Amino acid sequence: MKTSIALIALFVVAMNTNAAEMNAFAKPDPALQQVVDDVAAGALKEFAAKKLASNQLAITLVNLRDPQQPRMASFRGDAPIYPASVVKLFYLAAAHRWMEDGKLRDTVELRRAMRDMIVESSNDATHYVLDALTATTSGPELPEAAMKIWGDKRNAVNRYFASLGYTKINANQKPWCEGPYGRDRIWVGQDYANRNTLTTDATARLLTEIALRQCISVQRSEEMMKLLSRDRAEKVSDTDSQTHGFTGIGLPSDAKLWSKAGWTSTTRHDAAYVELADGRKFVLVTFTTSHANEREILAFVARQVVARL
Repeated sequence: MKTSIALIALFVVAMNTNAAEMNAFAKPDPALQQVVDDVAAGALKEFAAKKLASNQLAITLVNLRDPQQPRMASFRGDAPIYPASVVKLFYLAAAHRWMEDGKLRDTVELRRAMRDMIVESSNDATHYVLDALTATTSGPELPEAAMKIWGDKRNAVNRYFASLGYTKINANQKPWCEGPYGRDRIWVGQDYANRNTLTTDATARLLTEIALRQCISVQRSEEMMKLLSRDRAEKVSDTDSQTHGFTGIGLPSDAKLWSKAGWTSTTRHDAAYVELADGRKFVLVTFTTSHANEREILAFVARQVVARL
């Protein structure tokens, strides 16, 4: 009986913690929740032939039509999911925090890496930024004691976001094309249990704070927004570019887009801030798994949100 009471208490604490995180940046909205539920149900029906399952989709929507009173809703928004390159958004914010606090020197090389990490989604640039943030480097295996010290340093970004109330995220790994190797392979765990994870709720919170110029400072938020800006009029041959291969596909041609996408062999994600010509503004974070090459899922969600918001 005592065990059952304890478990119930833990469940209540967990629910309250998640609610507190959501309320930190936006209030839940029943009408908006209906929109998200309908969009998710529509996507599952639309892509049933592609075998899209409910556990392969997560959506968080934040209505910013009134920036003073953001409203939010989500579908599986608290599910921890491997974020691919979307985690670079968290490393960007952390880098600005470190620079603001004087913990990281604002150099030309750091700025070049931050730009390439977000604009080009370069993994190599991200390696540099994470090394700078955590005072760690990749390399051969380390003795157990040294590895413990190294791992504690690597968790610096996690500690920062935890101090802000973020939950159910893990941002302590480098994105790789063919790795990891050596100490990075040990760090991620034999079964990859320590790999990066984000929720669409946490991602939407960070992007909302940046879009509202509330992340660290107005100036630093502006600098982050500049890197996230996507020129939708630009002609590119890459149909899987961050501008033309993700949320942007489903937006009206005159919509403005700021985003950070993530794409691997198993995931296709996007975190987008959108401004429509009629004045509507929203953050839409959509994660999909096991459908990496299905471009139309994210586009469908975006179109439905625009139509129903």
